[in-house]
Amino acid sequence: MNLQPQTSRSFGVVTEDKLIDGDDAGLKLFLRNKRPADRNAIGSLLLVHGATFPSVSLFDVDVGGLSFMDALAQAGIDTWALDVRGYGGSTRPAPMDKAPTGDAPLVRAVEATSDVACALAHIRSLRSPRRLGLLGMSWGGSVAGIHASRHHDLDALILVAPLWLSPVPLRFDSGAPITTHRLVDAAAYQAAWLGSAPVDQRDGLLPDGWFERWAEVTEATDPDAPEGYLRAPGGAVADVREHWTAGRPLYDPATITAPTLVVRGSWDVDVQRDMALDLVDRLTGARARAYLEIAGGTHMLLMEPVRRTAFEQMIAYLATTFAD
Repeated sequence: MNLQPQTSRSFGVVTEDKLIDGDDAGLKLFLRNKRPADRNAIGSLLLVHGATFPSVSLFDVDVGGLSFMDALAQAGIDTWALDVRGYGGSTRPAPMDKAPTGDAPLVRAVEATSDVACALAHIRSLRSPRRLGLLGMSWGGSVAGIHASRHHDLDALILVAPLWLSPVPLRFDSGAPITTHRLVDAAAYQAAWLGSAPVDQRDGLLPDGWFERWAEVTEATDPDAPEGYLRAPGGAVADVREHWTAGRPLYDPATITAPTLVVRGSWDVDVQRDMALDLVDRLTGARARAYLEIAGGTHMLLMEPVRRTAFEQMIAYLATTFAD
């Protein structure tokens, strides 16, 4: 990854990649920052990725004219995307340099919360933002939820397709033995992606070239992986099996105080509507809580045509929340 500051004139957005220190010796955490080039930010927002793909892959792929990070920065939000340890441009545990084994799965959500804390501390020290928010997607919603339940230091929390308690197995966990890490074929992910949409809607779910552009960006985040693959820690699979499908939540939503927005796509088969609404119902300590369902979106709604609606709604939510 390019760690040199760079400016995008076409969007009026400044882009900068950097590595910051984590809380373990030798641990480096990758952060991408996009911010408005010509006006003051209304606040700062940290984005946290899911179980398989790093933050650049989920939040900064420029299809359909712009990325999610571009849209946020254009709206006046100082936007940061974090790769937790084991993902993307951050330090990977040494066992990930070898073939996966049956040893303890690497990088659990609880462990990743310390990386979020380091990133938030960096943003505070560098920007002293008037308002600070946190957004977690899928497994990143677990990480963000744990942080928000323990630290009442956020002005906004957004959980996009967040993992939550499920009475049935989730697609993400095949039931196979859990290994230290996984080798993921990004190019082959298209079938699983399209598979959650209704059969008669799959052909039109992704415009021409969108998946190919996403796969190109995603594969480039792990140049040291075996050819055709990227590496992802196995801890997220263990989190699903030992917590979300075992009735043992990783955090108590009632202890979250930040205004919270839960977002899901109507075609998301990984986070069903009843799961998302159960989470919203339990956010009894939040200063405000809201639920947003995007029609025609899957678990990957931020990379689909309905993304524009999701962007607009989340930006409006942040603008209102940061202004309070």
